[in-house]
Amino acid sequence: MSTPAAEKEPVSPASGPAHTGSEDMTLNVDPNTLTVDDLYDKDKFDLETMDNKLVFQLLQCGPEGLTQSEAEARIEKFGPNKLPEKKVNPLFLFLSFMWNPLSWVMEAAAIVAIALSNGQGMPPDWQDFVGIVLLLLGNSCIGYYEERGAGKAVEALMAALAPQCKVKRNGNWETMEAANLVPGDIISIGIGDVVPADSRMVVANNVKIDQAALTGESLPVGKEPGDEVFSGSTVKQGEAEAIVIGTGLNTFFGRAAALVAGANEGMGHLQQVLAKIGNFCICSIAIFLVAEIFVMYPGFRFRYRRGINNLLVLLIGGIPIAMPTVLSVTLAIGAKQLAEHKAIVTRISAIEELAGVTILCSDKTGTLTLNELTIKTDSVKLYSEVSVDEVLLWSAYASRTENPDAIDKSIVGSLPDPAMARDGIVELDFVPFNPVDKRTQSTYRRNADGAVHRVTKGMSQVILELCTRGMTSEVESQLHADVDEFAGRGLRALAVAEESVPSGEADGEGTGFRLIGLLPIFDPPRHDTKETIRRAIDLGVHVKMITGDQLAIAKETGNQLSMGSEMYQASILNKPDELKGLANSVDELVLRADGFAGVYPEHKYEIVERLQNLGHMVAMTGDGVNDAPALAKANVGVAVADASDAARSAADIVLTEAGLSTIIEAFMHSRVIFQRMRNYSIYTCAVTIRVVTTFSILVFAFKFDFPPFMVLILAIINDGTMMTISTDRVSPSRLPNSWNLKEIFSYAIVYGCYLTLSTLIFFIVIDKTNFFQRHGCKAFTNHNDFSLHSVIYLQVSILSQALIFVTRAQGFFFTERPSIFLMCAFVLAQLVATMITVYANWGFTEIYGAGWHWAGAVWIWDIVWFVPLDFIKFGMAAIIERFAASSGPPTPGEPVSHEQVELARQRTRMSMEAAQSVNRISTIPSRGASYYAPNMHDHVSHRRNFGARVKHMMTRTGKGLGMDNHELRRLQSTQAQAASRVLTNN
Repeated sequence: MSTPAAEKEPVSPASGPAHTGSEDMTLNVDPNTLTVDDLYDKDKFDLETMDNKLVFQLLQCGPEGLTQSEAEARIEKFGPNKLPEKKVNPLFLFLSFMWNPLSWVMEAAAIVAIALSNGQGMPPDWQDFVGIVLLLLGNSCIGYYEERGAGKAVEALMAALAPQCKVKRNGNWETMEAANLVPGDIISIGIGDVVPADSRMVVANNVKIDQAALTGESLPVGKEPGDEVFSGSTVKQGEAEAIVIGTGLNTFFGRAAALVAGANEGMGHLQQVLAKIGNFCICSIAIFLVAEIFVMYPGFRFRYRRGINNLLVLLIGGIPIAMPTVLSVTLAIGAKQLAEHKAIVTRISAIEELAGVTILCSDKTGTLTLNELTIKTDSVKLYSEVSVDEVLLWSAYASRTENPDAIDKSIVGSLPDPAMARDGIVELDFVPFNPVDKRTQSTYRRNADGAVHRVTKGMSQVILELCTRGMTSEVESQLHADVDEFAGRGLRALAVAEESVPSGEADGEGTGFRLIGLLPIFDPPRHDTKETIRRAIDLGVHVKMITGDQLAIAKETGNQLSMGSEMYQASILNKPDELKGLANSVDELVLRADGFAGVYPEHKYEIVERLQNLGHMVAMTGDGVNDAPALAKANVGVAVADASDAARSAADIVLTEAGLSTIIEAFMHSRVIFQRMRNYSIYTCAVTIRVVTTFSILVFAFKFDFPPFMVLILAIINDGTMMTISTDRVSPSRLPNSWNLKEIFSYAIVYGCYLTLSTLIFFIVIDKTNFFQRHGCKAFTNHNDFSLHSVIYLQVSILSQALIFVTRAQGFFFTERPSIFLMCAFVLAQLVATMITVYANWGFTEIYGAGWHWAGAVWIWDIVWFVPLDFIKFGMAAIIERFAASSGPPTPGEPVSHEQVELARQRTRMSMEAAQSVNRISTIPSRGASYYAPNMHDHVSHRRNFGARVKHMMTRTGKGLGMDNHELRRLQSTQAQAASRVLTNN
């Protein structure tokens, strides 16, 4: 510690009852030599149970708190009050763009150029080697720049969300970031505050703490001086001062998180897709490389160096070296755009998965609704000759106005002016709610006439038993009927009664309670939720309500939001025998249902898992630790606004604005991003097919030797242009997107073969006819005339790059305007290519200028061949649509046959097996698809399934942790039923 023990007397003025009863207790320890490990070794010091005076002594602090210098010294010793974040070395981030199978092939080409391209009296191919290295470095620089920028933007937004706390420093209270707390700090917490660190109570005024998120206790727990409160728990009532005893990893939550910190992440969906696209390109190149080797050397008896040059053409031109960078930059820019719309992406590949979401499982409280109990004033029931306004006013008299609970707050808030709850009266006595009496009561004197009255509110049955005045069997029957009506509509009932106190004394006998009204209480939907759900349905996303609240409440909310009322108790998931008449299987029920009520964490996890097994991409919203397992299991976990740290750590997207509308905006933007990636994927695969088939066939048929350096120029200009696809103007699809690789590869093969055909026919016309010569173009001396190389280069460059305008549009290419950046990049690239063809005289790469006549002829030729590409696209789309009509997963909300369920399961199993087999493909060794991971690392925390990881984690000694299901639930919490519990208790 930073201050000698003699400087401060370890005295706590409000330390509460001592555990030992000793007034002069002391510790025989030198705090100055105490290490952090010793301090948190429970065999030596148990900070959770020792007397408060000993805590003050051990931590060398007093009720006035720490000085700033002491706090700074301690933060050096204990570290910041947050879980450690894994920082990525910028150099490794930069190099990671060159560490994937596609880059390996290009790197192999560089080695071939410098080490194998020699002999026959010729030097190594320095030009190609330098060009390849520059291409690799250029890709890495662009990707690094964009992702670092996106990362900093996300970090800045997350910093703005950093939790604040009230702490006493230098004897004064000040507000600061909770990350700056250290053991020994004195903090102040009040109603609604989240406890920022593990602490011991010093002063406690009627404090109740909701620690369900950590311990699973269903009700708020009363705390007295000397009791411990956990980091992450919430103050539900009262105010307190506490001394911090644990921060960061040395908290209850931190120790649990440390158990799973080293677990490995699974392979993302996007990584699997990129792996397969990479394999397609590599396999295509490999096939033609082998074919060329056998044709050139045994067949044509080519000399060694001539054959190597032709092999380099395939290696350099066929590899879409920029693909990982282009897609990564597209996602990074997309993350920036989503952040601007209040959605912070913590796992960048989740953007692609969000575009494919077909089912959104949404929590009710706080997401679909306001999480604010409200009196439904138009449904108040009256039993005496009083008005609704009078019933509301009297019930407000029986409510707390300072530190009110949720129900009292809703009643006072229903008045035109909350001040009316105490205007014109003097409160003589107030009996707060308690679980035994289940009601509140207030005795007050009216200023107007001095009359004393008593009013009470609470559970209908309890109030009914109190009422003796004006109570008849008809009134009693009507009350029961009204309570049943409210229950059927998902409304809670709160009865109100009043009596006069003739004696005028606070504890005087009354004239007998008279039942005056029944208040319906509910959590109203957000004003925009209904419209948001309609938009989600229009986008092809089925919204399911997953709530811990009661079934009737869930159905009523569903009806109000027009999201359907076919909802069930979650317990039915484990009772297949109760499905008779509802569904043929649990899977069918889960798919058809509009929602589930009475949900626990294990139910959420099971619902998500079953929907995924049926072939659906599932997004899950949540806010508490209890939601963490399902958030981690879902394809896209979404932590809503004001979510707990545990929910944020498990989620892929963190919302900073309440409600579902932000999620719908995220759907739209993710689909735009997906379209950009899909358009580029079709394009780049088609270009790979085009290059390897074109130049291989030209070798086979005409012994045409295209210079490898010109293919490198082609790749550099092409990659530079394609970087602009990340900001292209595209329209989002109306329905969820998915990676249909058969579709992508089919388009690529057809497009590639068509472009190859355009070059082959062009070459044949040049070689076998004098068509172009008749129009002013000069003749060529042989098949490998250097000017012919220039002409073929331009023909390949223009038509290949123009293909992007076809792949990016759903209709004719001219109906969807591209971005200015893409258009300018294309024009500039082809202007450079044209200038090379017309003027370049580069003997080292066998290129001579062919003149403007040939350049004009090539442009006209390519324009003619470009026009049919749209019709090819339409024809392919019609064929693919016919075959794909019955291949999707079962539709939510519709009857599902047993055959559909089994087919969906089979497809899911095949997909999982295919994903697992990626690592076994020889072209992607060891880590496999993980090399295709977007290089932007998580800036919040890693995605964690706390339940699964803690349960299966092994200790250093090799023994399992042995956490049973009960303890697992305690860690994961049962926070989802908070609002329901408050209502039930009243």
